Amino acid sequence: MAHKPQNNSFVGLCVSNGALCQCGGVRELHDSVATGDFFGAAIVTQWDSRQHSSECPTDAFGELEFAGAGRRHSHFLRLSCDTSPQIIYTLMTAHWGLPLPNLVVSVVGGEGHEKIKTWVRDVLRNGLVRAAQSTGAWILTGGLREGISRCVGEAVRDHGAAAPALSRKKVIAVGLAPWGLVHNRQQLVQAQGSFPARYYVQNTSRDSCCLDNNCQAFLLVDDGSVGRRGGETSFRLNLEDYISHQRTGIWGSGSIEIPVLCMLISGDACMLERLDASLRKATPWLVLAGSGPAADLISELLGNLSSASLSPTSPPVEGEAAEGLSPELRDRVREKIQKYFPAEAELDRLVDRALSIYQNRELITVFHGEQEGSDDFDTFFGFPPFASKRVSSEASEYTEELKLAVAWNRVDIAKTELFNGDIQWKYEDLEDSMTDALINDKPQFVRLFCENGLNILDYLTYRRLESLYHSLSDSSLAYVLLQRRLSERQDVTVPLKSSQSALTGPASTMELSMYEVSRLLWDLLGDVCQPFYYGPLGLDHSISTRRALKQVNKMLLGECMYRDQRCLSPWAALFIWAVLQNRSDMAVYFWEMAGESVLSALGGCKILRELSKLESETENKLAMKELAQKFENLAHDVFGECYQSSENRSFTLLIRKSPVWGGATCLQMAIAADARLFFSHDGVQSLLSQIWWGDMERSTEVWKLVLTFFLPPLLYTNLMSFRDQEEEVKSLEVNHIRDNESLDGNDATVFSLADIIQNSKRPFIVSRWRQFWFAPVTSFLGNVLMYFLFLCLFAYVLLVDFKPPPPHGPSTLEFVLYFWVFTLVCEEIRQTFFVGGNFVIQRMRNYIQDVWNKCDLTAIALFTLALCCRMFPWSYQFGRAVMAIDYMVFTLRLIHIFAIHKQLGPKIIIVGKMMKDVFFFLFFLAVWLTAYGVANQALLYSYDPRPNWILRRVFYRPYLHIFGQIPINEMDADKLGDMNCTNDTTRIEAGEEPCMNTNANWLVVILLVIYLLFTNIVLVNLLIAMFSYTFSKVQEHSDTYWKFQRYNLIVEYHSRPCLAPPFIIISHLHLFIKRYIRRIPSVKSKHFVLELRGRKASRLNTWEAIQKENLLSAHNKQQRDSDRARLKCTSVKVDSVLKQMAEIRDHDQRLRLLETEVSNTLMHKQDLVSLTCTSHHQLYCSL
Repeated sequence: MAHKPQNNSFVGLCVSNGALCQCGGVRELHDSVATGDFFGAAIVTQWDSRQHSSECPTDAFGELEFAGAGRRHSHFLRLSCDTSPQIIYTLMTAHWGLPLPNLVVSVVGGEGHEKIKTWVRDVLRNGLVRAAQSTGAWILTGGLREGISRCVGEAVRDHGAAAPALSRKKVIAVGLAPWGLVHNRQQLVQAQGSFPARYYVQNTSRDSCCLDNNCQAFLLVDDGSVGRRGGETSFRLNLEDYISHQRTGIWGSGSIEIPVLCMLISGDACMLERLDASLRKATPWLVLAGSGPAADLISELLGNLSSASLSPTSPPVEGEAAEGLSPELRDRVREKIQKYFPAEAELDRLVDRALSIYQNRELITVFHGEQEGSDDFDTFFGFPPFASKRVSSEASEYTEELKLAVAWNRVDIAKTELFNGDIQWKYEDLEDSMTDALINDKPQFVRLFCENGLNILDYLTYRRLESLYHSLSDSSLAYVLLQRRLSERQDVTVPLKSSQSALTGPASTMELSMYEVSRLLWDLLGDVCQPFYYGPLGLDHSISTRRALKQVNKMLLGECMYRDQRCLSPWAALFIWAVLQNRSDMAVYFWEMAGESVLSALGGCKILRELSKLESETENKLAMKELAQKFENLAHDVFGECYQSSENRSFTLLIRKSPVWGGATCLQMAIAADARLFFSHDGVQSLLSQIWWGDMERSTEVWKLVLTFFLPPLLYTNLMSFRDQEEEVKSLEVNHIRDNESLDGNDATVFSLADIIQNSKRPFIVSRWRQFWFAPVTSFLGNVLMYFLFLCLFAYVLLVDFKPPPPHGPSTLEFVLYFWVFTLVCEEIRQTFFVGGNFVIQRMRNYIQDVWNKCDLTAIALFTLALCCRMFPWSYQFGRAVMAIDYMVFTLRLIHIFAIHKQLGPKIIIVGKMMKDVFFFLFFLAVWLTAYGVANQALLYSYDPRPNWILRRVFYRPYLHIFGQIPINEMDADKLGDMNCTNDTTRIEAGEEPCMNTNANWLVVILLVIYLLFTNIVLVNLLIAMFSYTFSKVQEHSDTYWKFQRYNLIVEYHSRPCLAPPFIIISHLHLFIKRYIRRIPSVKSKHFVLELRGRKASRLNTWEAIQKENLLSAHNKQQRDSDRARLKCTSVKVDSVLKQMAEIRDHDQRLRLLETEVSNTLMHKQDLVSLTCTSHHQLYCSL
């Protein structure tokens, strides 16, 4: 807990006649007065904060709101000057939420009402703040609206107004001000804390001691004094030293300590003591020459004094600065101090400080801002000369500078200074920096390291991959999901023979293993892929979850040999790691480096869209959706390049099983990721059309199909057109010879070659028969025709031939109908348990997820219920009613069949989305209808307890009013006719009609008018507007929607037997014998899933990588040709020229300085010669 000092003793100030203490406070604020001797003089003559004050809990902390400023709240704390900096640093980072710094810049000097030069303001605005933003630095200022602190605050404010929101968060200004100097500080006092405290600022156009509202946090240091400066100096010095020993990166994961730089601007004589104390702790300083007295003095001392004047002794300690120095040097220093501080009395003390500072001159860098300009400051600040002065003695100079560049995210400086070809980097030199760049999201450095000697295969082991997952931020969604999986694993105990205990401790990030990552990916990707990382973990893909948990726990308690193994697919593993954290630039770079570009992009799209469904924060959700769409676009563009290069190879690319992505194919991943844009590509649709038509020509007319379906002998005529097999084989051989030099492409149409090989062994009659009946389009046509026949039979039985219960029924046609439905049930069972993933639960889940499968289950369940009820006399009518409802469900199933049609398909989607709009409309309608119905019933009838009539008049009748059915004679008293009614409650309860109440009939008419106005005009037009919006939205992308849903229909009928119900039972028996008795694999399965190995897989991956590189090259060329890129390139060249000019100017200054020293030496020698001549002449004259 922070404390504050409380003054106990009063030490009088002579000039105030005993009214004020030397601390600056009045007598009433002190508990006691300093004692005196027998002569009346005070024994204590000097007030000291440590001796004359005691500590008590602070009474000023919380959040600060600047009245009228309109800015976010700032944190503040009143603390003692002796407070531990560790407590304050933890408070700022852990509780106040300030991001950990990569650099700390402490700006000192220029206090009070000193006028700041214009070029200094430009350096702060265009140099310091911009450099702090690029490096992720904290800026420590005085925190008051005066002097240089005000200039820094205004620079931060201007940067925040001009920079985007993400950049603005990186510039953190922390104000350290003496509590006794803050104006209106009593507004901050609140023993329980202020959340927030309203702080009123005086005139902001003039310098004052008010707090600066541009700071994000305030540390108000109280040393007990009032109205005096410098009370925060000791605490600020300790805080700078403490931060300089902390590590950079997330959770201090960086490989270097946080660099701390003190920046001196102007300053008075007291700055020499502050500078000397900081240099003794080896803190580097940056001095702005020309900004003011103290800065100019230091600049001149470093520039003009000769290092030869100092003895080669060690750096002095306090009180020993003057030892070993020549009197001439002290006189020269004294002259310079008198030049800049003529009013100072203690010159000897200042001379000692100046000489001590000069002995630590290697920690000081002078920046001539008036000559070099503010633009040079950013480049200078990005990699300053003092960068290597706060390094460990064990590390090499270049390695430490590289780590510093990574911490500051200055890849431009690293390229020009460290990776310019002069240094031969090794893997060991880049390993730690690579980890820093990965954890802290710096993809440009990752790219730079990989291009300059870092081998990713040697770098990424499973141990390091686990450490990367350990570094996830605890606020990220992936971290939360991994912790859930970790808790599940820890709940499963393992019986141990040794004394080791099972994993029963609390969930911790450091206990994460690759199994939790595998489980998370399984949850996100579903059964599209086999589980990731099961191979290194020694798990079988068919193992149950509980057995896997026990086996992993047992393995983790051992040596865990898998952690030292190299990751088999390092780029894909890093790509998944970056995608889980929603790191856009990092993920895109890893995607560029990984193989299987199309599938990797679709996999990233799938993961991000699943994560967006679980994300609760809107900003992160939108970022995930945006990145997912970006990856879908990349997959679409890369496949477009592949399709233009080779149609056959692009088909193979779509159906090839990937060993990296758990045996998934591009089509499977695209359908799982809901990648509609990808499916709309002509190449994907061309493959689907080829599979849909089989070996028939895609231009075949529908009437030919129908005619051949009813007259099969027409197959052997010229009515139907089939692809010429011999020409296809020859064309494939030509393509193989043509592509043999680069890549083998004949495997691209393996599904066609397999059929050709098998067909060549069969007679022409059998071959042509299979080509027609095994095509999905024929299966679809047969199912449609037979389904229409089924509906006709159903309608005939229901309307004409629905016999009474047994023994009089059912009829023969009804038994045929029952058998037909039985074959439909058999087909649904086949789709549920024999199509899909490896586990039965997965297959059932996939089956239930389809909307039309739910419709089938509903229809079958209703039919079964109707069949059971119609067999008994007491439930016969109910069974018939259920059968009628079931016919509606079977008929609505026709909608799915028309999804294949290009015009009707999108309309089906529109109808489905409009149904959602109808539910919202019915909600509003139900609210208004209930309100009107209850009020109308209460006004028309005083008493009517009959429930059926109440429901009819409250809901049914108002609903009919919408469509114009309004019984005026029952509502309007003027048109009320003779009715047989009563007002007797007993007779009404007995069932007679109650009489209508006419007392408030005028109100009934008004309510009717309002009700009709609202429902017929407002609500109905609202529904029309909703329908119009839905229609226009879907119609814009109707082609994309149709192409996407077409895939599911093609896959369904591709996997179906060639015969339609009720003859499908024959196909079921044939498939059962062929698959489970004779063990003959399916040839049609290769149409959608193809496994390539060895040379063919390698060549296909290489060809895909070439197409990706062509696409990226084209994009890079477009970016280079853009106006913005040209301006940026020109700006870089201008900066380079300015840098060279600055170097030339620096050399010129050095030459001028050398020339001046030579001239002074020559003049001194001339004086000596003239003096010698004079002395010789006088001697000669005397002789």
